[in-house]
Amino acid sequence: MKAIDHKGQFKQRVRHWADKLDVKIVWLGVRPMRNKWASCSTAGHLNFNDELPALKPELWDYVIVHELLHFFVPNHGKLWKSLMRAHLGEYETYESELKRVVHDIWLQQ
Repeated sequence: MKAIDHKGQFKQRVRHWADKLDVKIVWLGVRPMRNKWASCSTAGHLNFNDELPALKPELWDYVIVHELLHFFVPNHGKLWKSLMRAHLGEYETYESELKRVVHDIWLQQ
């Protein structure tokens, strides 16, 4: 039986959102990251924490959209928040859930 390719599905989801938000991705990586879920550069480089693909797709969307919006809005101000809400609705729910996941991971270490 073939194993589910969560990393491949995750990258596909990133490309889906990048197309939807009209962001040109130059580099897309999924790698170990100690202190954050994702990072991006103005050069079009995106990196995501390799623990993300194991989480549920709604949390993928939160992190993906969060990061992609930084190509247009560098901070987490009113514009960024309104764009998050426009694309994901009540995004704070996912934000809280990710904080719980981080707490659980921290407890296991």
